[in-house]
Amino acid sequence: MIGLGTYAFFWQHAGRGTEPLSLVGAFEATKAQGVDLFQICDYAPLESMDDAEVADAAAAARDLGIAIELGTKGLEPDRLARFLDLAGAFDAGLVRSMLYSPDSRPTLPQAETWLRAALPGYEASGVVLALETYEQISTAQLVDLVARIDSRSLGICLDPANVVARLELPRDCVDATAGHVRNVHVKDFAFARQDGWVGFTYGGAPMGEGLHDYPHLLAAVRPRERGVNEIVEHWLSWQGDAETTIRTEREWTRRTVEYLRSTT
Repeated sequence: MIGLGTYAFFWQHAGRGTEPLSLVGAFEATKAQGVDLFQICDYAPLESMDDAEVADAAAAARDLGIAIELGTKGLEPDRLARFLDLAGAFDAGLVRSMLYSPDSRPTLPQAETWLRAALPGYEASGVVLALETYEQISTAQLVDLVARIDSRSLGICLDPANVVARLELPRDCVDATAGHVRNVHVKDFAFARQDGWVGFTYGGAPMGEGLHDYPHLLAAVRPRERGVNEIVEHWLSWQGDAETTIRTEREWTRRTVEYLRSTT
């Protein structure tokens, strides 16, 4: 299933020069695209919502016919327990996370201990915990961790753009993780020369215009055959003013959704 994520609304949520888009506003914008899935991923206001506010947001998603996934950073026991509770409130079947958070950088053995303690609860609730490919650890280490634990509720959130920071090739990341992928983050990416031809900037690109070999990902991972959701997000830099940035963000979302639909 195609979904939109918080990072497809990064500048709209930020409210830089405009009124910030609310979570329910993002649900409504998602529905307006004809999309029925939204991933609330690294959305800071979610962390401070009380139970009533969470219940209201979950009710709004249900009323719109929007299925929800969640996303956070870190594997601390309290965090994983909190997001399992939130998954219950939103009827979410997946929580995306990563090994490191702003407050915690566990060793691999510590991360494994925390995961093994948390996963029985996820398994009992039918919720998948998907760890994102990131420069924090190598793809090989992440795959080894997931394979070693071998839980039906543990998998990988594939974002091959991130691993370039470890000098890994996105295509190699796709091939290495394919059998463990439970979620895909969809965005294109490219390098551009900096002014003066001194160095490069690595950033986002409109879907289909960058370096991402998405047809290869589809062939290797087979997300649609396996029921793996594809979540649209962007690496869009500030475009000089709020109006231009938000217009570009919306256009990238539209183009990415059209691209994904054209490949079905």
